[in-house]
Amino acid sequence: ATTAYYVASEAVANAVKHAEATSIGVVVGADGDGKLHVSVEDDGRGGADPHRGSGLAGLKDRVAALGGVLHITSGPGRGTTVRAVLPCVS
Repeated sequence: ATTAYYVASEAVANAVKHAEATSIGVVVGADGDGKLHVSVEDDGRGGADPHRGSGLAGLKDRVAALGGVLHITSGPGRGTTVRAVLPCVS
């Protein structure tokens, strides 16, 4: 749960701070396969690069350490979508 919070928090902070976004959506849910899904989508300027800066790179590492996957889609002028899939432990 802590990693899901960090994914959402970092993605929202980046959208506000760097993307000049006017709209940010956050969706969190669990599926029937024991996975937690976190998605943050903004309508900002795009161009987010997980290899530049430490925020997104740190998220990738944190998610991977738990056996999860982080996907970032961010075309220039198209906004950014950050999606994490994390294993749920009950």
